Amino acid sequence: MGFSFDGVAMRGYEGEMLSSALFANDITRFSVHRKGDSPQGIFCANGQCSQCSVIVDGLPRKSCVTPLRAGMVARTLVGLPSLPALGGSAATQGARRLEVDVLVVGGGPAGLGAAKELAGLGLSVAIADDKESLGGKLLLQTHKFFGSEADCYAGTRGFDIARKLEDELRADSRVRIMTNSPVVGIFKDGKAGVYEDCSSYVIVDFEALVVAAGARERSIAFPGNDLPGVYGAGAFQTLVNRDRVKAADRVLIVGSGNVGLIGAYHALQAGIEVAGIVEIADRINGYKVHSDKIIRMGVPLYLSTTVVSAEGEGRVERATVARVGADWKPLLDTARTYEVDTVLVAAGLSPCDELYAQARSFGILAVKAGDADEIAEASSALFGGRIAALALAKMMDLRVEVDESWIAKREILKSKPGDRIPREEVQPSKSWKPVFFCDEEIPCNPCTTVCPTGSIALSERKGNMLDLPYFRGSDCKGCSACVSACPGLAISLVRSIDADWCEVVIPYEFPVDFEPGERRELLDKEGGTLESAELLKMVFNRKYRCWALHFKASSANATKAIGLRAQAPEATAALGEPRFAFAPDDAIVCRCERVSFGEIVRFIKENGATDVNQLKAIRAGMGACGSKTCTPLYAAAFRAAGVDPKAVQEGRLRPLVMEVPLGALAERSSAAERRSAAGAVR
Repeated sequence: MGFSFDGVAMRGYEGEMLSSALFANDITRFSVHRKGDSPQGIFCANGQCSQCSVIVDGLPRKSCVTPLRAGMVARTLVGLPSLPALGGSAATQGARRLEVDVLVVGGGPAGLGAAKELAGLGLSVAIADDKESLGGKLLLQTHKFFGSEADCYAGTRGFDIARKLEDELRADSRVRIMTNSPVVGIFKDGKAGVYEDCSSYVIVDFEALVVAAGARERSIAFPGNDLPGVYGAGAFQTLVNRDRVKAADRVLIVGSGNVGLIGAYHALQAGIEVAGIVEIADRINGYKVHSDKIIRMGVPLYLSTTVVSAEGEGRVERATVARVGADWKPLLDTARTYEVDTVLVAAGLSPCDELYAQARSFGILAVKAGDADEIAEASSALFGGRIAALALAKMMDLRVEVDESWIAKREILKSKPGDRIPREEVQPSKSWKPVFFCDEEIPCNPCTTVCPTGSIALSERKGNMLDLPYFRGSDCKGCSACVSACPGLAISLVRSIDADWCEVVIPYEFPVDFEPGERRELLDKEGGTLESAELLKMVFNRKYRCWALHFKASSANATKAIGLRAQAPEATAALGEPRFAFAPDDAIVCRCERVSFGEIVRFIKENGATDVNQLKAIRAGMGACGSKTCTPLYAAAFRAAGVDPKAVQEGRLRPLVMEVPLGALAERSSAAERRSAAGAVR
């Protein structure tokens, strides 16, 4: 279907987010800031900030939460938007009301688990989420999940888990589901404001509250951090995985946690080159099986390295990185520059817990769950939501008991990677044998549950899901279920053909553009080249959406082979000479108002500031995002100004956590007027 942007005719899909349609048409600049005419692009793609605002049919809207419709007329937002002309007076009828026992904020894994548990206790529940479908970040995850198959769908891809959970909840008549309906405020009289279907305002009367609103992307401060093309890894997953848009040609990733590692994998699957992953710490923050598979697919991971700057004319064209010293500052003589069009920031998340804080300040019964409570894996959030729900039920004087095994499982599922255990070398034989390449203790056991002969078991070193899997039988059928189900792509199968040759089976989750009889370079766990091997056959596992590739390999290398390179070495090459300008004070902290790190530090020093609210004098935190994006960066600014962040008064929360048109609050009687008001701000 057709729409236009800045007078240019474009094509898109009905109902997709306008930001994704613009990216698909190679538009990455959405607005021009009134301060310095600076170009603005997306950052969160989640409605949390205002970086993607454009003018639609004369009114400002966040393009990442504005569905595309045929004939839509959009244009770049330049400076501040103009107020629409005043119309005639409109009759008002007051907001509609809804009464429930419990309001659940957020339809991700924690919110879904909490709602299901509370409804099972006979309580009436409303679950409100700001997206069209329930599932939260699960909807963005195309990889297979770790954890336990029985308890949290391990081995299943995130978007499939979301579908299962949503179907279960929709079958319960005690739960009212409100999608496209953000909760915008909690009030001291025990009521909440919900912007239902992003078109009308509903007041919800409730007795108790569960806040499972997830987390938002963390920004980091470096020169050029506000250029179009610098955005969060979650935004990238939204564009690529949810909306199927090839949002970049070549990316650099900042951060080696699971989000950054998985982001690199998703990029490769989308046909996007990854120049590398930089991590300021001296160790990888995510699961080693994730980093292992990324490295052997041809993506380098640079430790003790940070991004120095991003540069380009109106959008990212190159990024420079450098090693850091003991003081965490970049050593500019080690700098190298990459030609990239995107810098993905995967430097952590900040809990969306403002509504919980509002509720508790008013003495309202409330709990928080999932990332709103503690940043962890989605598998942990499933149990966290259920546990929080029962804790809330106790606060409501219901007779319930929390299953202690849930608490134990949740603690395991949110565990940091444990010890690394060396594995003994497998000796090939005429019978099939699995070879395990995972050597770090993480919560994962799908291979033990999918083996049809029950021949794979955990080691019992710790007596829980963190133990490593081992082959305990002698009856492997060579079915490759374990190879296909493993979330880390860390299991192969091997058997001897004769004294010199073996057949080896390795997992592969990319399109196969080669045929049996062709040769490919087999790689070891660390990405080293072993040998060129002939492909014997390939089998696609539909359940796990994974290829099992059978190769003929030498007996010397068969038990070492586990991967194929997914991108050419040229994709990771830096320019011959570094090319950058480094002015750290120019890094933007408040993206909405374009207040730099240097401006904030100078203000703190000159005014002896010890209160975040004082920064509003230079407009820091006064923008449309409600200081959600800049708040995590203030501590570094106070520290640089010589003020202990622990002694600084926190900023005040705004009464509404997101924008709502006045027309929606007034609930104007004309349906046409309500639709018009809904377009004003999303």
